[in-house]
Amino acid sequence: MRHFRGGNVRVAAAVGVAFAGLLAVSASGLGQAGGLGGGLGSRWAAADDPTAKMMIDAERKWAEAGCAPNGIEKAILAEDFHGVSPEGEEYSKKDMVAEAGTSAPAERGCVMYGVKVHYFGANMAVLYGSESAIVKGKDGKEFRRKLTWVDTWLKRDGKWQIVAAEDLPSGMKM
Repeated sequence: MRHFRGGNVRVAAAVGVAFAGLLAVSASGLGQAGGLGGGLGSRWAAADDPTAKMMIDAERKWAEAGCAPNGIEKAILAEDFHGVSPEGEEYSKKDMVAEAGTSAPAERGCVMYGVKVHYFGANMAVLYGSESAIVKGKDGKEFRRKLTWVDTWLKRDGKWQIVAAEDLPSGMKM
């Protein structure tokens, strides 16, 4: 899970969802004209799709960064990335990278579950997944927290990066 001051992060609650939705609508319309969407329409990734596999692997590394910092944020988050944690805190790539380099792991037992990849043209993909980690609650007791998330990836200048995401707590406590 992503770690950010005072809690777990992933991105984009209201702002990110609106942004992701706007991108999806824009990509579908521009795809017909060869713009952002690239003219390939909307489709789910095949199990053997190499780009989908790359994005899922990067998501796994980000999910594991809460337990073992690995610096993946620098590579996968776009410079104009914007997010909102499940607690409602907004943050940027700069915030995420700074936090990743200065804090000790706040989580253990990081696990990523299934991820689905949906392309909107040749240059945009939305990934849907979930992950969990053991964290300490405000009462000091540990529990497994699960987040269900949506990340929006955009391909610019030949490079895939996350521009927006959303984490929603699932209510799972174990």
